[in-house]
Amino acid sequence: MAGRFPPRPRAPYGAPYGTSAGTPCPDTRPDPTGARTFRAATRAAAAARPETLARSRTWTPPYPADLGLILGVLRRGPGDPAFRLTRDRAVWRASRTPVGPATLRVTLRAGRAEATAWGPGADWFLDRLPELLGAADTPEAFTPRHRLVADSARRATGLRLTRTGLVLESLIPSVLEQKVTADEAYRAWRRLLTRHGEPAPGPAPERMAVMPDPRAWSLIPSWEWHRAGVDDKRAATILRAVRLHSRLERAATLPPEKAAALLEAVPGIGPWTSAEVVQRTHGAPDAVTTGDLHLPGTIGYALTGDRTTDDAAMLELLAPYAGQRHRAARLILLAGRVPPRRTPKMPYSDISRL
Repeated sequence: MAGRFPPRPRAPYGAPYGTSAGTPCPDTRPDPTGARTFRAATRAAAAARPETLARSRTWTPPYPADLGLILGVLRRGPGDPAFRLTRDRAVWRASRTPVGPATLRVTLRAGRAEATAWGPGADWFLDRLPELLGAADTPEAFTPRHRLVADSARRATGLRLTRTGLVLESLIPSVLEQKVTADEAYRAWRRLLTRHGEPAPGPAPERMAVMPDPRAWSLIPSWEWHRAGVDDKRAATILRAVRLHSRLERAATLPPEKAAALLEAVPGIGPWTSAEVVQRTHGAPDAVTTGDLHLPGTIGYALTGDRTTDDAAMLELLAPYAGQRHRAARLILLAGRVPPRRTPKMPYSDISRL
């Protein structure tokens, strides 16, 4: 009966058998069945599986590179299970590649990129390391037309547009960000990956996860979408996308304009979402985001002091940067000149409580 006897002191979790609170002692139990030996051997064998062995590559970019500026756009909030920045200034990514899940760790030392990858998709990751770090980008085609943009470009010399080649990885979190606050979208992405993804291969930081495969996305029950704060419209868009995943992933091989058109053929995906995707999958320098709540006002305020700028006026301001409008927008945002807040922050609406 609960409460009849005083509780027995408990040893810390993970302490050897025979250890009580405050009185540590060695584990002297016999192991007649060899259970402990078998478990240790199983762990060693798991660590030696080909998909968990580390593969490495070193590549020296022929330009100054900044990992934060290049790869930071792939991070979906501070708690993103698929992205981690550790204290040693290493960037960790967990992705589902066309050949399976993989974990990538990248550091920059003395201008040299050192990458290590684990999992079935490790070689796929390492083969595309230069493109991931912006080798396919052409910033030399960009000419600043405003003093603010020129100053920002001079400070952000390590900015390059990444190219991941992974469509669903960018599409699904972009759909989650439709018509909601960033905090709500980040919470949904974090919960869905944590509960329905799989642990990142290799010695990844704690709680890193690879996003579910298309079948696993399709099997997520309706109440789990609700608990993640995702309404039926966004959930339905994601389910339509994963059913078409083979066709949509081929969009990575198309020019950005054709890839955006292919994405927008899926109901629920519009210009805002397609631009957010091709910016990451293709490193598209001209894929400016339209339909955003804050971007037009931020660009208008930074260039002209007018915080009421709409999409049409924003595109007019960016017209001198034709072919490089997305890069110009990135540099304007990096300048940090944003309009002062006049209204309270949009309230957080948690539909999972309904």
